[in-house]
Amino acid sequence: MRILVLNGSPHKNGTVATLLKSIVDGISNRHEVEWINVYDLKIKPCIACMKCRPDKECILPQDDGHIVGRKIRDADGLIVGTPTHWGNMSGPLKLLFDRNVPVFMGEKPNGMPYPRQTGKPAVIVTACTTPWPFNFIAAESRGAIRAVNEVLHYGGYRLVGKVVKSGTKNRPVISNRILNKAKILGNRF
Repeated sequence: MRILVLNGSPHKNGTVATLLKSIVDGISNRHEVEWINVYDLKIKPCIACMKCRPDKECILPQDDGHIVGRKIRDADGLIVGTPTHWGNMSGPLKLLFDRNVPVFMGEKPNGMPYPRQTGKPAVIVTACTTPWPFNFIAAESRGAIRAVNEVLHYGGYRLVGKVVKSGTKNRPVISNRILNKAKILGNRF
């Protein structure tokens, strides 16, 4: 089984990356894991031409968006991590997803979407500075999870679980309880 990790954080050793690494630690050695730092990618923005729908791939000149899109398509499972930005996923992660709509879903002639990654397992990781419970009341963490899950849902992924670390500004240390939860989720692949 090939698992793809998308670190949508600019911090390669920050909270999101630490949680992603804990999930990877829980993944059995019989699985191949590839890690991608989304902020390192060179991706042109989507131009909303909609040509990717019938063509099944973005028509823009080849860039990292195409390469990672093929990796997402070919992976057997997906782990997506993002900091919370305005109650949403990070911009570079959203850009990667925007450019790869046909990897996640197809479109019937009547315009109805259908999933292209049906049944593949996925995990969502997010972190935010807003403390508990306000990170969910104000839809900060909840918004980021919802946004990533929207992409995964339309792709047909099976959400194995999610890990949320709130209050990173005043409480940057990640508890053993959260790290253990992440490791347990990795064991579900």
